[in-house]
Amino acid sequence: MQLSVWDIMAPAFFECLVLVGIHSYLGLHVIRRKVIFVDLALAQIAALGTTVGFLFGILPGTMGAYWFSLSFTFIGAAIFSISRLRHETIPQEAVIGLAYAIAAAVAILVIDKAPHGAEHIKEILTGSILWVKWSTIATAAIVYSFVGVFHYIFRRQFLLISNDPEEAYRQGMSVRFWDFLFYVSFGLVISLSVKTAGVLLVFVFLVVPAITSMLITDILWKQLAIGWGLGVFVSMIGLYISYVADIPSGPTVVAFYGLMLVLISLFLYYRRAESRKTALLRIAMGVGVFILIIFGFYLMGESFRSIYHTHEHKSLVTEEEHLLHEVDVHKKLDTLSEVELDKFLGTIKSPQKLHEIFDAEQDKYTRFKIASRLAKLDRKKGLILLLDLLETCELPFLRAEIVQEMQQLTGKKFGFDASQGPGENSAALHRWRKFIEYDLPALFEWLCETDRDESVWEELPEHRRVLILRHRFRLNFPKQQLLANRGKSFLSG
Repeated sequence: MQLSVWDIMAPAFFECLVLVGIHSYLGLHVIRRKVIFVDLALAQIAALGTTVGFLFGILPGTMGAYWFSLSFTFIGAAIFSISRLRHETIPQEAVIGLAYAIAAAVAILVIDKAPHGAEHIKEILTGSILWVKWSTIATAAIVYSFVGVFHYIFRRQFLLISNDPEEAYRQGMSVRFWDFLFYVSFGLVISLSVKTAGVLLVFVFLVVPAITSMLITDILWKQLAIGWGLGVFVSMIGLYISYVADIPSGPTVVAFYGLMLVLISLFLYYRRAESRKTALLRIAMGVGVFILIIFGFYLMGESFRSIYHTHEHKSLVTEEEHLLHEVDVHKKLDTLSEVELDKFLGTIKSPQKLHEIFDAEQDKYTRFKIASRLAKLDRKKGLILLLDLLETCELPFLRAEIVQEMQQLTGKKFGFDASQGPGENSAALHRWRKFIEYDLPALFEWLCETDRDESVWEELPEHRRVLILRHRFRLNFPKQQLLANRGKSFLSG
């Protein structure tokens, strides 16, 4: 069955809606408190917690990873509330920036000791919002609703401290205590958000709607309405672009948010200018300069590429035979970019040679690319290698890519959940193994090539005929009924 864009993108879209709902509100507090990077810092601290859990073998997206993330977030909340002083000599933003840098550095040191650390860092930054489950969306909606109710009950304290901290001090309010409660609730949201959306998208969901709405109006409810409306629009368009262009969803939404902020800012500048003609001229000049800069970088890149890479690219194909017999072939493949790797593998026409490269390679993502190429030349052998990778893969994002490739090749998914490990997907893996073993689509095509010769059909074992009929007609009738009623239908086309 062909999946529509809505079938694929619906969970990610609703997750974005849930994120927009709470983050647009919290972003207003962040901007008014002038602690712009507190969200980024808390997100990085939450990511550090997930990273530490990963070191113990706890995969991102699991309950154990969430508790690690939440615990580290509470520590960050305590640090930020304590570091706020009434008469500060060092701006709190400096403390927040330092906390972010330290958390990022420690995360890199920790992940250096874990297998596949680079992939984990990438997943933390970009998230895996495309593979979010409905149960995760429901959990986030419940938690965010709780935080929203909490902030509504104590809205006077939170808004007063955000808008006028000096007045809060004069009223005898315990600013540090309320700051701690704010950052704890904030961290509760962040720890959930980072798990699915990644650090980059969380930061943008907090800051861009708040900045945009504050540029337009000073009224809180209007700011919320603008932030929510912008978030829904950007999420919808950004996810659609990522689907059509086949690019990561999170970074696409981030980039589109940035584009919308620039366009809205330019529009407001034009509308509020004393001389709109002068404003329009300045905007045109700015756009022209920007285009010239981009064109200049393009020319510089093309010139350097022609100098340093032309010979290398030409020799890539001619060195194929040499590479295949190198002991350290996997080291040479690791030096190639993804585009170069695809081009190189595309030059290999021998399934046996691809199998040799696969056996010599250690990197799982490179092995995935090799197996995918092999599947185009020898469908069954490639599928077997892909399934072997899937049965041992520890990285959710790589499991998702393998499943997507296998689904394209077989038209089947068997309920495999890429966010879960091989143990939880044992039933799906078993069904896939049986499907590949029989290779029903290939067998069906071969039968068609025999002009549906009845003798060929009758020579097949009974269980094979039942499987073929069920595959061909998507039927689950008892096998005797299938064989009696559908054999002639198959043979007659």
